[in-house]
Amino acid sequence: MHPSDQTIFALATGALPSAIAIVRVSGPRAGDVLRVLTGSLPPPRRAVRCDLRDAVGEMIDDGVALWFPGPASATGEDVAELHIHGSRAVAAALIKTLSSLQDVRPAEPGEFTRRAFENGKLDLTEAEGLDDLIHADTDAQRRQALRQLRGVLGDRARRWRDQIIEALALVEAGIDFSDEGDVADELIGPARAKIAALSAEIAEVLAEQGRGERLRDGMVVAIAGPPNVGKSTLINRLARREVAIVSPHAGTTRDVIEVQLDLDGYPVTVIDTAGLRDSDDPVEQEGVRRARSRAAAADLVLWLSTAVDLSDPDVAGPEIWRVRNKIDLAEERADRSLSRPDFGISAGTGEGVADLLRALTRFAAQYFGAAEAGLITRERHRTLLADAAASLARSLRPGLAEEILAEELRAAAHSLGRLLGRVDVEDVLGEIFGRFCIGK
Repeated sequence: MHPSDQTIFALATGALPSAIAIVRVSGPRAGDVLRVLTGSLPPPRRAVRCDLRDAVGEMIDDGVALWFPGPASATGEDVAELHIHGSRAVAAALIKTLSSLQDVRPAEPGEFTRRAFENGKLDLTEAEGLDDLIHADTDAQRRQALRQLRGVLGDRARRWRDQIIEALALVEAGIDFSDEGDVADELIGPARAKIAALSAEIAEVLAEQGRGERLRDGMVVAIAGPPNVGKSTLINRLARREVAIVSPHAGTTRDVIEVQLDLDGYPVTVIDTAGLRDSDDPVEQEGVRRARSRAAAADLVLWLSTAVDLSDPDVAGPEIWRVRNKIDLAEERADRSLSRPDFGISAGTGEGVADLLRALTRFAAQYFGAAEAGLITRERHRTLLADAAASLARSLRPGLAEEILAEELRAAAHSLGRLLGRVDVEDVLGEIFGRFCIGK
């Protein structure tokens, strides 16, 4: 039997023990599963309290059963839900009984959602939106993921593809009537006008400059500087917990430490790097190399120095802020010939940190921009839309033969079909759905 023809099950709720646990079942034997466990099939879409029993009739739990006959279900197949008390023993007994049934097996990660995709309940952009919703850390990411899940990009891509197919039909009709010049021109002229308008609309979406991708991936802020300037103390202060070891000895931080922050709904990753200095220790040398690499790749670098030894940045980065730390210990000894710092703080006492956080929040708002307006949230979306736009642009070249025009339109429609997951996407399905939880 093909795996897609088998009935699958999984725990759909969080870690046990819990007050309630839900086990989902999907596939052609979902109804049989309910009959084995409860003795009957509940009315569709109604929660029914029942005794759940194993294959030999021994009581498992006093629970609730729901029945969703396909195709009117989340996966498009017959689906059952079993609500049980969330103890490990109850869940283990129920899973053992389900595993003993013929053609019923545990689900793979993301298999419920993949079946929903394969049964036309959602397209690939909506499935990716669900993945983003599962992994959303901030409110802004949640809102963007919900827009994708509701089809904001998929609906637009379907409309674009329909318009391309309509234009293609006109072009092919013009080819059929090529010996009648007036008829051909009347068909291909409107097709070109439709293509031009569509090409401009897709180009406008591509010009959004990656706002959606940035919001999905988050902004990276690197804390860099010489040893013993308070980098680890600052990241602990920002995280409001001890995530990095603080020591008066140079070279304590050898690897990159990351902390996730939610700044007014914007996702920000702050990284603490090794102190930058020359060293004979090969391990510390590797830490310094990684520190420089991560700082160069960050969206913002906070270059830390002390009130006593105010140093200029020694890293590359698109945006660098000078932060003078330990101002509570300051004695007017800072080198005034160096550039003036942007911020003065005490990571130890917290003085000035609130001002730094407010500035980071403003920077994040500017960095992400009007992310709600973004349609593109993944590089896959941008690549396929760019392919479609390129095909449309080529189709508008003056003097292009109608046959070549038709072929370019087919290529554009194919790219949008790949975006939606309706043609030739088997190579990306495993990567996308493999990120999901088991039971989703």
